[in-house]
Amino acid sequence: MELILIIILFAFLFESMDSMAGMGFGTALSPLLFLMGYTPLQVVPTILISEAITGAIDTFFDHEFKNVRYSFRPLNDATKMALIMAFFGCLAIFASVCLGYFAIKFPDIVIKTYVAILILFMGISGFIKIKLNNIEFSKKRPKMLIGFSALAGFNKGIGGGGYGPVITMGQIFSGVYEKSATAIVSFAESIVSIMGIFTFFLISFAGVMVDLVLLPSLFTGGFFAALIAPYLVRVLPNKFWKYLIPAYAFGIGIYLILQIFVL
Repeated sequence: MELILIIILFAFLFESMDSMAGMGFGTALSPLLFLMGYTPLQVVPTILISEAITGAIDTFFDHEFKNVRYSFRPLNDATKMALIMAFFGCLAIFASVCLGYFAIKFPDIVIKTYVAILILFMGISGFIKIKLNNIEFSKKRPKMLIGFSALAGFNKGIGGGGYGPVITMGQIFSGVYEKSATAIVSFAESIVSIMGIFTFFLISFAGVMVDLVLLPSLFTGGFFAALIAPYLVRVLPNKFWKYLIPAYAFGIGIYLILQIFVL
């Protein structure tokens, strides 16, 4: 379980983007690790462990930098939203890990193609929302977040990615302030990742071999990125995030399509 420099650098880059834009660590890093010859059972559990820890770090610093404010007594809107997303995401990731790695074992190409098309759709829809300045979504926030949380959790359990783009764009469609959306994702994703780790732990007792060889490298790069990114979210203007998030979602979708069918 040695440290691999190139993987540390990739982890730092994509965790920085994940923390700043609410997406990218698992979605962009998983395909690269697959291309490098690592298997899903080496990649997905390790990404979940890394994001459970770095997500908690992001959450703390986002709160300190006032990108978002959390309150448990009483529960404020941001905390309620994060817990709603985490609850339904946990149900979905438990089901997807059990189905994808133990019961049915979905083909990788089917899941990757599904996630790529979904993310592309989210990016395009984000630009349309900016163009039309549509505010109707804010009236349907709870119901919309439940659906997006379930989709995001399913994606996370299967491929280690596809959580951030879905849940971040889902929040924006629901009328959430862009900076708050990226911060709330870290909180919810950390909880969902913990459930994913627990589920992999369970299926390992049933004979599924989980390999954590990538953990030192991914965690090292992700840890330092998690310390820096929340400050960047704080200092960059909200208009920047309004355009970056859908552009980033669209770019990741294009990247995944190319990786599946061209590269």
